[in-house]
This record gives sequence, C-alpha cells and structure tokens, in this order.
Amino acid sequence: MFLTTNQCDGTASCKENCPTKAIRLINNKAFSCITCGICFNNCPNDAIFKNDYGGYVVDRFKCNGCGICQYSCPINSIHIENGIVYGICVRCGLCVSKCPNNSRVDGFDLVESKKIAFLENLNLTLKKFSSNHSSSVNSSSLNSSSVNSSSTNSSSNHINSLEIALKNKYNLDGIIKRNSVVTDFNNCILCGRCQYYCPTDAIIVHSNEKGVCTKCRICEDNCPSNAISNQVIDNDKCVLCLNCIKKCPNDAIIEEDYKVTIQKSDDDITGDYVSCLNCGLCSILDKGKSLSQIDGKMRFDPSSFKNDDLNESIKNCPVSTLNLRNDEIVQIKGYCVSCGKCVQFCDLKNARSFKEVIWDGTVSEECISCGTCAELCPRDAITLKRGSIIVDNEKCILCETCAIHCPKDAIIKSTSLKKIIVNGFNLIDLRLCVNCKLCYNICPEEAIIDKGDDGVELDEGKCIYCGACKTACPSKAFLFEREFV
Repeated sequence: MFLTTNQCDGTASCKENCPTKAIRLINNKAFSCITCGICFNNCPNDAIFKNDYGGYVVDRFKCNGCGICQYSCPINSIHIENGIVYGICVRCGLCVSKCPNNSRVDGFDLVESKKIAFLENLNLTLKKFSSNHSSSVNSSSLNSSSVNSSSTNSSSNHINSLEIALKNKYNLDGIIKRNSVVTDFNNCILCGRCQYYCPTDAIIVHSNEKGVCTKCRICEDNCPSNAISNQVIDNDKCVLCLNCIKKCPNDAIIEEDYKVTIQKSDDDITGDYVSCLNCGLCSILDKGKSLSQIDGKMRFDPSSFKNDDLNESIKNCPVSTLNLRNDEIVQIKGYCVSCGKCVQFCDLKNARSFKEVIWDGTVSEECISCGTCAELCPRDAITLKRGSIIVDNEKCILCETCAIHCPKDAIIKSTSLKKIIVNGFNLIDLRLCVNCKLCYNICPEEAIIDKGDDGVELDEGKCIYCGACKTACPSKAFLFEREFV
C-alpha cells in the first residue's frame, strides 16, 4: 500500500489526482486504501480482481453495486457513487508522483529500505562482536599462538555462518538460484551431438541447413570399421553397413554406386537450441507426483504416472521440451536428470557446462511496466512497480517464463528461446474509461492519443500489444488479446 509521512501538509494533490478516489483527508493528512484484499475476498460476483501492480480493480461489467465491498472495508475507504464503486487503490502510483513535498511513500520501498538498514546494522553488530570476541581470546591466558589463531578463525567462521543464516532466513540478499546445465552460445556450433546423447531427450537442436554435415561426429562414433575421421569417409575401410546414414541427425550422408559420402558446407550452421532448465516447474504442476526434484535434480517414477497427470506440466514447460513419449515403460521425455552426458560429449567446443544460474530480481532500463512478466509467471512471483518489478524470492524458481516473453528483453535469461508477439487486439471501451491518462503516460510506443476531456484514443498502427496500457488501467477499460509464438 501507499503511506503518508508527517511531511504531508494537506494540499490534497494526491486526492485530486487519484483515479479511483481512494484517498481522503483526515485531520489534514492523506489516508488511503490499504490494499488488504478483503473487498476482493468478499465480493459475491467476482467483480474485483488483483492487478499486476498488487492493487485491486473493479470490473464494472460484473459489479451490480450490492455494496458488500463497502460494508466489509475495514477503514471505510470504499464508497459508491451513481452505482460506481470508488475507494479501492489500484496502486497506479499517481499519488506519489503528484505529491509536491514527497510525503507519499510506496510500502514496497519502505520494506526494502528496512531490509537494507537491517543488513547494515547486522554487519556492524557482527563485526563489533567479532572484534570484541577476538580481543578477549587474544588477551586470555592461552600461551599457544596456534590455539589463539584457531579460536579466532572459529569465531570468524561462526560469525560468517550466522550472517549467512540470517540473510537466507529473511531473504535479505534477494538472490534466486538454480542449478542446471547451460550452453555457451558463443562456442556452440549447433552440431546436435548433445541432443543425440541426451538420455531423456531434454535437448532440442534445430538446424536451418538440412542435408549438410554439422560436425557432430556421431557417424564416427557409430562406424564399426573406424572408416570415418574429420568428416571424411575412407571407402577402403568402409564396409557399407550404412549405419552412419541411419544415425546422422541432419541427413547429411548419402550412398551412391557403393560409396558413402558426407555432404558439407563452407557456411556456419544456423538454427536454434533449447534445453531443459531444471527449474522444477513440471514437478510442481504434476498432479500425480511422478515427477520430483530430488536434491536439485529431476527424477521420474513411471510407477506413479497416470494419464493427464502431467498435462499442466507439459503445457507450462517454459522451453517446451517436456512431452509425452510413445513408450509403455518411460512415458515422458524432455526433463534433464543432470547426468552430464551432454557436457561429456561436447568435447571439442566445451559449450555445455554445469552452472549455478542466479538472478537478483532486477530488470534493465528497457522495462516498460507492461506487466507481461507478472501476467505469465506460473508461480505468481512477480508484482509490478513503475519501471521495475518486485520478485517474491520464495516463489520464484527461475523458470525464465518472464524473460522468454518480455517484449523488451529487460530480464536476463540463460536460454536462447524467445517468444515474440505476432498478433493482437486492443480496444478502449470509453464507457468504462475514467480519463485518468495513465495509459497515455505509460505507453512506450506513443500509441495512445490524448483527446483532452474526450478521453483517449488508440492508434492501432503503432500498438505493439505489450499490454502496458491494459495493465495500468484502473477501470478495466481495455479489451485486450495477444498471441505469442
């Protein structure tokens, strides 16, 4: 929620600019909706929903003006005027930007500053304790310097362990971690060798150049007479078993007149590459629990598998590697078991490696507050702020769904997979528009036209369907759809 500090002088700029009339003056101080969600929980028509900013919006098409939200509001903020519900904060942030003396504060920022202050005090306290403890040990009657050194080191280790434990307990560092096998795309040549040797089909390599050698050397590995070396076939050694033709993943080997030839190209292979992220989302969504993440590694129990148990897991796999397998014993494929085979067999370029992927929850300056990340996050771990996001570290599993779909690439990712918006529909229902101009101010493409007192208008030729306008709207006046591929 937004709070008012003692600097408030009652000028009421926040109240006058609030699009949902959620601010009032009491004793010449601004008070507002506390976004507790009680109205949301009690609405019998599901006419109130939580938006991506963490505020609450009334769907006027569903609202019948029954007043239950008004009667259940613990601070009497909600009121109904001409059948329209007001007094519910949508967390648009206009009150903060319009306040002339900076007396409005975002509660999220306040919590963050408290965490930082706690960390700073914690470090000072621990250093002071460590210094005093070391002094007492050194000034003791112990004669052995090695014992003194050992005691000091033990004290230091204890302090470090305590600090780490406290930071982990309260998520003070804000770091989210995931262990997985990642690809160095600067070294990867898209040969497909890793895909071939992956026992669970958790790697998908797509080559744009079919019928030419990708230098994967799978033919060499499978030749029984050792007749292949450096993409050249020694026909004197070749026994014409044609195993290389069957094994070649890119159909680059042909046979003619009893001679086998590898077709090559001087150009680099182009294409794309995706692999399981080991995020564990599939195990979270698995209804039957046949998929589990044990000690950070994916494991599958065929005896627990039932049809339709993994439908949601397959549908929401961030990189679309998870799928059903036409096999009665092992029914699914596309999950990484962290066996390291891909790392082992990528022995020329060493493009595959085990790595701890980390994210501190920050976004780049390219963030346009469109809300795509919050909308598509399968764990509801993201809340929007203007030009930034707030990530719930306890919910986020680094599945990278947010980064894969971000239209401005404002979130870092380890996968090369990228979803783009190819089509959409956007329409402003002027009957619901409250003319607050939030959509006009936030649109990154200047696709919203300010018509003054007549409201706003959409220039669909400029619209990229990012959703920033729809997400910011406090009255749900946008009819919005889009398609990712």
